[in-house]
Amino acid sequence: MEVKRRTTKSLVAKLSSVSEQTRTESLCELRLISKNDPESRALIAESGAIPYLSEILYSPSAIAQENATATLLNISISSREPLMSTRGLLDALSHALRNPESPSTAQAAAATIFSLLTVDSYRPIIGSKRDILYALVDIIRNPNSHPRSVKDALKALFGISLYPLNRATVIELGAVPALFSLVVKDGRVGIVEDATAVIAQLAAGCEEAGDAFRKVSGVGVLVDLLDLSTGSSGRTKENAVSGLLNMVQCGKKDVGEYVKEMASVVRNGISDVAENGSSKGKKKAQELLKLIDSSSGMSEYQEMQLENAIAQSS
Repeated sequence: MEVKRRTTKSLVAKLSSVSEQTRTESLCELRLISKNDPESRALIAESGAIPYLSEILYSPSAIAQENATATLLNISISSREPLMSTRGLLDALSHALRNPESPSTAQAAAATIFSLLTVDSYRPIIGSKRDILYALVDIIRNPNSHPRSVKDALKALFGISLYPLNRATVIELGAVPALFSLVVKDGRVGIVEDATAVIAQLAAGCEEAGDAFRKVSGVGVLVDLLDLSTGSSGRTKENAVSGLLNMVQCGKKDVGEYVKEMASVVRNGISDVAENGSSKGKKKAQELLKLIDSSSGMSEYQEMQLENAIAQSS
């Protein structure tokens, strides 16, 4: 361990070198060490590397940016507190998201933010950084964004949306049209699954969601995903159910009634989730079916009883 500590300190010291080649070589080495040796991550943070790495995110050098963001990502896996306690780190990550010198930089910056968001107490802090939220929305909105960047941006937006007070800001910054555009136009299963996961979170506890969803026919899109003929993945269907349920439970009354009316058209799809989904998915689908039944005034069981009574009397 002592040898690792000395090696790490030597590499970190070289980050302040006047020689660009020396700094680049040190960055590349730190990236490899932090990737392959989990024990080294805390040592790199303890050696004072994070302020240097943050500063390098403003570099016009693609190699420097890539290696710095990748190293920060690796450190965040094991040592999140040193990153969050470093002044200016979130601003530097925001810059890397908005001004990446390569797709790898944007992807690693988004992944680092998602890693930090696994800590509950960091969600309101990161959510207060509107420039970060806007940059993440811009990534998923831009058709030229790299698929890996889109996936990591979606994961980061999901983590941000887990904190209820962040949802209104995410919606205000234009996330809803961008998310539904991905669902409708992007055929990649993983992207659609991640996009619908964010949509389901935004639908929960946020009145702004009703207006934003209406403008893009969002309820209709979620209902279509539950149509058995569309071939949506199990996770996508569960996310659609979750989104519809959240809108009924958390939205305005008129929104809730509209959602229940629309969802009743795909009762078979919801029932499929209730029977074959994950334990959480089954529970939400069953809740949604109950709400639909209570709205229609007659449950499916009651309808069956009535049909049987008519058949017997005829």
